[in-house]
Amino acid sequence: MAETDTSRTPLRYAFLGPAGTFTEQALRSLPDAGSAELHPCATVTVALDAVRSGEADHAVVPIENSVEGSVPVTLDELAQGEPLMIVAEMTVPVAFSLLVQPGTKLEDIERVATHPHAAAQTRGWIAEHLPAAEVVHSSSTAAAAAALAVGPEGPKDPPWDAAISAPLAGDHYRLEALAEGIGDNAEAVTRFVLVSRPGRPAAPTGRDKTSLVAFMREDHPGALLEILEQLTTRGVNLSRIESRPTGAALGDYCFSIDAEGHIADRRVGEALMGLRRVCADVRFLGSYERHDGKAPTIRPGTTDQEFEQAGDWLARLRDGR
Repeated sequence: MAETDTSRTPLRYAFLGPAGTFTEQALRSLPDAGSAELHPCATVTVALDAVRSGEADHAVVPIENSVEGSVPVTLDELAQGEPLMIVAEMTVPVAFSLLVQPGTKLEDIERVATHPHAAAQTRGWIAEHLPAAEVVHSSSTAAAAAALAVGPEGPKDPPWDAAISAPLAGDHYRLEALAEGIGDNAEAVTRFVLVSRPGRPAAPTGRDKTSLVAFMREDHPGALLEILEQLTTRGVNLSRIESRPTGAALGDYCFSIDAEGHIADRRVGEALMGLRRVCADVRFLGSYERHDGKAPTIRPGTTDQEFEQAGDWLARLRDGR
């Protein structure tokens, strides 16, 4: 019987904290999370910089919500600074709970705290059940719950009476749930990405997504069309595209893109080469398996085999055969 290697250093994961966030819930869905070191970070920037500096092997950060849209700070951090690579994605259903210290009743709540995105997603429930309560914004849903923590390290005089947070935060901070599933949209989900330092992408699965950032050369009529043409003419479908300011000057934008397929696919690879020709810069953010496992629809004329056949045909013409 082989001996177990106990000398292996555990992986270090940075994530948007504090403890009890939906981000931690996403992180804990990873197969090796149970044996890893988990390091909550105050912001997305701090979590990603921990990977850049080598203090963490990976980071898990939110990138998109089905109700509130993309997370701008994540898009901007991945587009700027020392390059990083997305190696996986996962989604977490957004199920909010109203958390309180034991003994608190609904009629006792005068101030309730949560993150602005959570406030927007529970607006209807708050209006119906806590119409007179003041809603206070916090840096995260878990931070709102942490301010009510029960125990020796808990606050002597909590700044609010209740927190709207992930159910996981109630376990962390020994809080009671007065109400569960209080979101206005039962189908809401948040998408998270697992980020590491750049390296070789995982092998294609046939159910992949490629993320990138395309930087315009200059603002001019048809600039976005030039970018889209490189993708559409090669049959590459987009699942998301958003413009983000680069910060260099007014009108200076880049485009954050999620495309169906893997960099190893001929249609995707040739689209990236086309973008490299027409853009000031292209930042490859990774090719990784889609969270929903859906395979893309590949239109006629854009399969790997058809690209190879076209290349062979051109080579014969050049050789005079």
